Order: sequence, then structure tokens, then C-alpha cells
Amino acid sequence: MSPAAPPDLKKLSRAELASLLGELGQPAWQADEVRRFLFAKGVTDVAALTTLPKLVREALAARCTIGAPEVADRREAPDGTVKLLLRFADGAACETVLMPEPARVTQCLSSQAGCPLACAFCRTGRLGLSRSLHWSEIVDQWLAARRTLPRGRRVTNLVFMGMGEPLLNREALEEAVRFLISPDGGGIAAGRVTVSTAGIVPGIDWLGATLPQVKLAVSLNAPDDELRSRLMPVNRTHPLRELMAALRRYPTGRRPVTIEYVLLGGVNDAPAQATKLSRLLRGVRCTINLIPFNPHSGLPFAAPAEKDVLAFQRRLREAGYSAFIRRSRGGEIGAACGQLGDGSPPGQTLS
Repeated sequence: MSPAAPPDLKKLSRAELASLLGELGQPAWQADEVRRFLFAKGVTDVAALTTLPKLVREALAARCTIGAPEVADRREAPDGTVKLLLRFADGAACETVLMPEPARVTQCLSSQAGCPLACAFCRTGRLGLSRSLHWSEIVDQWLAARRTLPRGRRVTNLVFMGMGEPLLNREALEEAVRFLISPDGGGIAAGRVTVSTAGIVPGIDWLGATLPQVKLAVSLNAPDDELRSRLMPVNRTHPLRELMAALRRYPTGRRPVTIEYVLLGGVNDAPAQATKLSRLLRGVRCTINLIPFNPHSGLPFAAPAEKDVLAFQRRLREAGYSAFIRRSRGGEIGAACGQLGDGSPPGQTLS
């Protein structure tokens, strides 16, 4: 039997870290200092934990490691969008995307390596699930982004719209968000954090009770159960009646729910479907983002015609909704909505 791997300091809870440091004669408050060095400063070498005495660092280095993913690939699109492929020590991998604009930088974060939901129009869904990410691995994506951004630029907005379903990894999501919005952590305003879900109803209720200060987005993509169940198998577990009830009771406050609707040519983009969608969403305080499908190999869908996109938007606006057309960025590098995964075979990690 091979010896157990040394513990990763980044994956220890504060209590576990305080206990370990206590064995080395250090006070409990040093746990907070070490975590600050690990996450806020991004230290990857035990020797660099200079808040600790040198002999303690040496003893800690003999017992522990500091995990850091390898940036296995970096791609940049003509519009400045950057996609990073991060590979963890066990071989699991995820992608994160940076979308710089003049006044802000938005980062798209992954919550899982792969995805278990198998949405028909999503490349990531073809991978299956390798595993959920630890909260520190979600933060690792932010740290990697910080290292790749030019001097003077920082991530200002976060969207959990990358690989995986965030509300199937709630504990890690909560811990990561709390760090990233903390003044001593990421320092990102809570109102600039969006969590997107395919419609995990218990998770939506949990989010509203646990992190009500962040924004909620819901990937809907069909106005009826029959079509949605074909496109999104999760609908068989959480059908539209239950999902709409969850959205109507969600504590929106000053931030309406964002409904994400990927328009698939000839599938869900007819004006009559827009009318049906407008009726479905009655009583839900929301805005609607219409996302023309980003074609990629292996999936039997086409982008909608521009006239159909505009007609769909017009029908929603006539019904009184705020509906916007969102043009995805980074399609040239496989970084646009639904493209993460680079076509890796189902059940395999990214290569």
C-alpha cells in the first residue's frame, strides 16, 4: 500500500489548520494569517509563509504541501477573451474564462470538473462528471486569473457559468463565494457575483436563504416540459411547475432573476414559443437574456437566423419583459457559452 499523500494546507478547514499549527506550538490566530497568505496572496511554497517562524515552516513543509493547479493551456481570442485550462494534481481539470472590457473584467468560474447534467446543446455536458471542485480549487481559478491579467487590471465581476452545476456543489460554492466577496479575500462586490443554475429547485431555495446578496441566473431554454426535458434532462427531476414556483418565492430584493434562454435554430426560437415563454414567466421578477447558439462539432443544432432572434425578442418585449440579446465572446477559442470542454470524449477529463 502506498503511503497517504501529505495534506494540502489549502484544503484544511480553519479548525483543522489551527489544530495542526497548535501541534507546532503556534496560536490559533496564525491559522487566519496562513489562510490569508494561501488565498489572498496566492502563496504556493510553505517557505513563503513568513508569518510563521522559520523552524515552524520547516516542520510544516515536512508534513504538508500547498496545492496549485497547472495552467495546462492558455488561449486568447481576437476580442481579448482568455480561456485557461487548469489541471489539478489528481488529473481532474476545468476551464475558466476571462472577458475584459474597458471598465470591468468578468471571470466565468467552473464549479465542477465536467458536468453531470448532459444538456443536449452543451459541449461540457458530453464530458460527464469527473468530480466536484473543492472550494479552494474554485478560488484557484481566480488566483490564476489574477496572475494572467496585466498590471493594473483585476477581476471585478464573477459568473458561475463555467463547467458544472454550482447548486450541486453547494458547500464549496458557499465557501468560495464568501472568500471572494470578503474584503480580506477577493474584495469583489457581492452584487457583482452571479450564480447560474440549470434549475436545481432545492438549490435555488438554499441560495436564497444562504447567499441572498448574490444574483441568480436560471438556464431555461424551453417554454414547456416536453421540449425542456429533451434539451435538459434535469427537467425530469425538477419540472417547470416546480421551478417557476421556486422563482416566484425567491427573494429577489433589488436584483431580478436572470432567465437565460439559448436560441437553437428551428427548435425553440419561434414567435409562438416566445409567447408561451412570456406566459410561463408570469409572476417571476426577471430579465431575459437571449443567447444565440454557438455552433460546435458533435452537436445537432444550428444557430438561429438573425430575423428569428429579433422576432423572439420583440414578442417578449411586447409582453412587457426586459429582453436582451447577449452575443457570446471567445467562440474562436471554444470559450463561448456552451463550448467549454474542447470536445473531449464523454467520461474523460480534459486534455
